[in-house]
Order: sequence, then C-alpha cells, then structure tokens
Amino acid sequence: MAAAHSKARRADQEQRPPMVEAAAVLSIIDVCQDPDLFGPWFKGQSWAAWFVFLRVMFGLPLDEAGLQLFQACTGRSAPSPSGYLEASLIIGRRGGKSLILALIATYLACFFDWRPFLTGGERGTIMVIAADRRQATVIFRYLREMLGIPLLAGMIQRETADTLELNNGVTIEIQTASFRTIRGRTVVAALADELAFWMSDDSANPDVEILGAIKPAMATIPKALMLKASSPYARRGALWADYRKHYAKDESTTLVWVASTRRMNPCVPQSFIDAAYEDDPASAAAEYDAQFRTDVEGYVTREAIEAVTSVGVFERPFITGQKYFAFCDPSGGAADSMTLAIGHLERGKIESDKTAAVDAIRERRAPFSPENVVDEFVQLLQIYKITAVTGDRYGSNWVSERFRIHGVRYEPAEKPKSDLYKDVLPAINSGQVDFLDHPRMTAQFCSLERRTARGGRDSIDHPPHGRDDIANAVAGLCCLIRADSNATKTRFIHLDYMGR
Repeated sequence: MAAAHSKARRADQEQRPPMVEAAAVLSIIDVCQDPDLFGPWFKGQSWAAWFVFLRVMFGLPLDEAGLQLFQACTGRSAPSPSGYLEASLIIGRRGGKSLILALIATYLACFFDWRPFLTGGERGTIMVIAADRRQATVIFRYLREMLGIPLLAGMIQRETADTLELNNGVTIEIQTASFRTIRGRTVVAALADELAFWMSDDSANPDVEILGAIKPAMATIPKALMLKASSPYARRGALWADYRKHYAKDESTTLVWVASTRRMNPCVPQSFIDAAYEDDPASAAAEYDAQFRTDVEGYVTREAIEAVTSVGVFERPFITGQKYFAFCDPSGGAADSMTLAIGHLERGKIESDKTAAVDAIRERRAPFSPENVVDEFVQLLQIYKITAVTGDRYGSNWVSERFRIHGVRYEPAEKPKSDLYKDVLPAINSGQVDFLDHPRMTAQFCSLERRTARGGRDSIDHPPHGRDDIANAVAGLCCLIRADSNATKTRFIHLDYMGR
C-alpha cells in the first residue's frame, strides 16, 4: 500500500502539493513506514514503543501489546479514541525525543491543511522550542533532512538559520526558551524539547511563562497541538505539574507518558546505564529511568526575595561617611558573566535592627576582556571610596594583579559560594537584607537549587544550563557586610569588658 501511494504521489507531484493528497490517506504511522518518506529514519523494532505513542497521540487503533505498553507508560486503562491535543512525554535521556519531535513537526507541516483557519496573509506557525541553541540546532538538522527528501523538498519556499517557510502557509520555527520571543504568531503546534531544563536569567519560571505565552496564540486553531518532551529533573515546574495533575487520570485530556530510556530506545546498552547508576544513582534514575529527582529542592521562594526588594530602586548613591563593601565574581570572559556588588550596613533605631543593603550591581556578559571589565569596576569602586574588594577564588592571581594595578586590594573569599548561599538565606527570610530591584538577580536567586549528596552534605548552586553570577556577588556581599558587623560588635564587647 505504501509503495502504491508513493507511485501516485510521484505521478502528479507537480500538480498537487503532497499535503493535499496525503492528508486523506496517510497516517503518521504510514509516513514512518513509507520508504519514500520517513521510512529510512524509523527502521527496525527499536521504534516500536514510539509507534505506540504516535498511535495514541493521533487516535489510531492499538493491538493488545500496544495497549499494555500504553497502560504501563500512562497509568490509564485505555486511550482516547480521538487522540490528544496536549501531552507531556517524560522520557529517559537518549530515548529518541528530539527525532520524534522533528517527525511530528514535519508531519503536521506537510500533511495537514491549516489554511481554513488562517486569514489574509496569516501563516500558521509550528514552533519547536529547545532548551538552548545546541539542542535547537540538533532538531533543526532533523527537520531540514526530513523536508529535504524528494517528495517534500519542493514545499520549502524560504529557509533561514532557524526558520523553514513552506508553500502551504506553514512556517516551522526553532526557538530557544524565552517567553519574550514567542508572542505575535498564530501557532498551530508547539513542541517543547527538554522542558525541565529551560533556564533563563529573565525569569525563575521560564517554562510556565513560555507555555502561558503560547496558549493564547493557539486559541483560533481548533486542532492546535501542544507536546512537551523532556527527561525529568526536580519536582517543580510545568513538567512536574503535568505529572501530578494528569498522570494515571483516564478522564484527563492531557496525556502524560512516562518511560525509561531503554523502553523507548532498546539500542542503548544496559551496561551503560548500570555504569551511570554506579557513579550517581540519583542522577541516573532521572536521566535514564525517568524518575523525578528527590535530592534536588528549591533554595528560596520568589515571595521571600520580593519581600526584601526595594521596588523601583535600581541603585543607591554614595553617602559621605558611610562605610561600603564590595564583592566580585570574576570570569575569564569566554562563558560566564563577571559581576560586582556594592553595599553597606544600614543601622536601625535599635542595636539588633541591622540590614545589609545592596547599593549597586554591575554585570558584564561574555564575551569580554577581563582587563577592561576590571578597569570599569574600579571606576565604580572609586565612586564609593572602596579600596578593597572580596571575591571568588577563581583565577585569583590574575584578578588580584589587575585590581592591584589600580590600587585596589583583592581578597579571596574564605568560603565557597555554596556556603555563602547557606549563610545569607536566614538573613533573606528574616528581612535583614535590602535588595535592589534587579530582575536578573531575582531570577537567579529563585532558580538556585539545594542538592543533597550521597554522603548527606547539602550544596547550593545554579541548575543545569543556569547561571548565578549576580546572585553569587550579592550573596557574598551580604555575608561580607554581616560578618564585618558581627566582628565590630564582638570587638566592642571585648573592649567594654576590658574597661570594666
């Protein structure tokens, strides 16, 4: 049957776009099995589990083995006969998620007619959103190869580095995770890759905000589809919310499919996964067995950060007679930002009422010249009459030397940043810090994670693909101010005791 379809398509390819003919006779399983379409990508039994998922997603019948797999992966008794318009795929790493997303994007673009739902010059957008630029490139390469086969290549009208415009009014776009770039389109399908690892300096919850920005763009498309795929991570965010709300719920219209790496891709050797378990059981359980991590928790709530933020205050001026402190998080200039935070101790009416106030924050994002950034930071230090700065031990020799050229002493911090985060948390929760209104700082603090190692020791750091350069400088500054205040208080108590 597939060969007959292929022959008919070749006979009148020039008269009718493949989409028009194939939409009536080819299911997504058909195009995966047709050697003239996507058959070369999906040979052998290793894709059997994915074919079951595709049947479920698009409302195709299952055999008994397929039904048993469905029940094992969803906790449901039977799939919806009409398929699903929204689903979350929680799949172990190397399970084949990216290729399946590319397949679905290509299928929806070429074998569905979206034009009845579009008006005027409106184009329907199939949006594939990846965690980062590298992952986006992988998916785009799959898309380009699938659309490059002879039967479909004529549909491409225009191509850019991240966009494919087709002659049927559909545009396939690859985006990285940013809610600012999503708006202004009519979305017929949204495919989210590695949702659990979307990180942004602009938001502590980019997954929730991006998905929230997409849904209104799908409102005018009756059969618009949203598919979220990721290996799991911490028990928070949109993927975790879908799992808690929709997994094993027969009545839910959102499908949640949970499966290990080897269930979806048996080509991955069990010995490889066993070795990963020996190295780090908690990580391996998430990476390859699709289990949400229990050893990773949030560090601080957004409400706690907002409670100590002076809204509308972006910087405080120098005040004569005030003692100022500075903390720097240096960088080599190739990847991470280099940051500087300046602040002072704000004394209240009573002795115990003391607040570490942040007065200025500077960030220079990579790439940059470290020497030039140090020169710039020194100018700010001079405004606040600061002659000594404390900072991270990273590259302390060259950092110290560069600051010394300008007459500023650079002192490596006594504690690593994880301990600084631990020390500043009580001050945040008790309102003993006063932060500037700095959205990137807020997002970085809110995205920090507390991890528990096998030995029981806690550590605090940014999540995978995340950043904490500003948060590190601000936390170090607050700890520096509070340490100086405590040392001064101890010194005064000692002198008072000696005087008696």
